[in-house]
Amino acid sequence: MKCKTLLFFIFVLVFINDLLSQSVAERYKNFGQIFLPQFSSAPFPHPKRMDGHNYKNRLFSFQEHYSDSSVTIFVPNGFKPVNSTNIVLYFHGWNNNIDSASAQFKLIEQFSESNKNAVFVFPEGPKNSPDSYGGRLEETDGLKNLIADVLKFLTEKSIVNSGKIGNIILAGHSGAYRVIAFCLMQGGVTENISDVILFDALYGQTEKYENWIENFTGRFINIYTDSGGTKSETEQMMNNFDSLGVSYAHKEESELSASDLLNNRLIFIHTDLNHTAVIATRKQFLIYLKTSALPLIKN
Repeated sequence: MKCKTLLFFIFVLVFINDLLSQSVAERYKNFGQIFLPQFSSAPFPHPKRMDGHNYKNRLFSFQEHYSDSSVTIFVPNGFKPVNSTNIVLYFHGWNNNIDSASAQFKLIEQFSESNKNAVFVFPEGPKNSPDSYGGRLEETDGLKNLIADVLKFLTEKSIVNSGKIGNIILAGHSGAYRVIAFCLMQGGVTENISDVILFDALYGQTEKYENWIENFTGRFINIYTDSGGTKSETEQMMNNFDSLGVSYAHKEESELSASDLLNNRLIFIHTDLNHTAVIATRKQFLIYLKTSALPLIKN
């Protein structure tokens, strides 16, 4: 019975998403092409959320919060296919979804303005739910499987040349810390991850981040607030690095320069902003992308 119910809701979601994708495409038509496919490799549906999720005596149902396998794929104007495709993956936090987060934080606009020759990918997480669980992206090779589906989709549309993966940037806000940590630890493409960007998101799983930092060479950016709940974990990570003799930059956001972002691998940024203002208020997502090593779109 559960299987039939799941299939029914997937059918309904595909129909609804076809309608929604038309309006979304219209909204971002001046920036590039946007798609909203459904993938079996998407975080959800997942067996561990078939009965929903209880939080503070409230049930967040499977149907409403964990049945959506949508993945936003945005290809900016001027994108040029090359031998391998660079990807920026973003993950939303609690009580949000791919459409609301994109609009609230102007993610497509900031990504487009960065002028990077890459594809923006935004999979649906726990939809409008207070939950950090990453579903299939917490499984071994989960990220590899998702990216394979994205590149297959884009290859079939003649947007990219092959399924070869280039550099990957992982970015996310708040509760996204958990899914990013698992992507780093066992996602299957860790050697391709060039940057990790946490927007007031270091609540835990810190050992996974430290393991990645120790064993790989990617850039790590962590912007944190006083009141968002990440300050103590961030300070503990810096203390750990001090004990190990690992160098890093620690800057006030008001004093941060492009040079700081370009010339340091590990960057901790303290901001006076609140928890929801750390992504777009000062175009932080744009700035961090612009200072990444991803190639520019050449006119």
